[in-house]
Amino acid sequence: MIKGLLKKDLYNLSTYKASLIIVILFCGIAIIGTEAVTFGPVIICSIIGMISLSTFSYDEISKSNKYILTLPTSRKEIVKEKFILAIGSTILGGILGLLLTIIVINVMNYLRPENIINIDYESLIITTIGGMWGISLIQSIQIPSIYKWGAEKGRIQMFILLFVLIVIVLGIAFLLMKANFYINVEMIESFMNKYGLILLAFFMIIMYYISYRISYKIYKKKEE
Repeated sequence: MIKGLLKKDLYNLSTYKASLIIVILFCGIAIIGTEAVTFGPVIICSIIGMISLSTFSYDEISKSNKYILTLPTSRKEIVKEKFILAIGSTILGGILGLLLTIIVINVMNYLRPENIINIDYESLIITTIGGMWGISLIQSIQIPSIYKWGAEKGRIQMFILLFVLIVIVLGIAFLLMKANFYINVEMIESFMNKYGLILLAFFMIIMYYISYRISYKIYKKKEE
């Protein structure tokens, strides 16, 4: 049944094909104009990752879940499918953004041999994974919010929560600075270079799992 739910959402998302092509073209133009090569993967990953959440709006408007629940499926499968779609879109967005950015840069270097852009693949990959982590954080917050308050109110609640988190992080950083707390930057950089990617992947898995459990718990008690 999850396969059928994925087909339904992918069919709805097919209406975004033209928008994605336009976004990719603008990203290419931005890279050409500013040579800001690291922004390409992040932008494309963000767009594709967030578009996947628009399926909630389709379901809410059409009230499709009322019909789906009359079929041999469960609320757990419905929630699970949304997370499969969200995770898949994040991974696809990261890979597609990375590949397209590399292609655009190589095309630029071929057309403009007098102005070669050197590609730092390691930096580009790290930036891409960082963008994927950021999108996974937003998805992990927004999906339970949508199940709790609906597509429109869920977005508002998500932005409020993100704002609160940013304020808390900045507040902690400010207090540490005031307290003259010493931070060994070199040690942190060395640690992140060794284990940063593993930690990001680990926290992405944990965030999605916690978000899934919360979302299912909310949707299990919700009346359609």
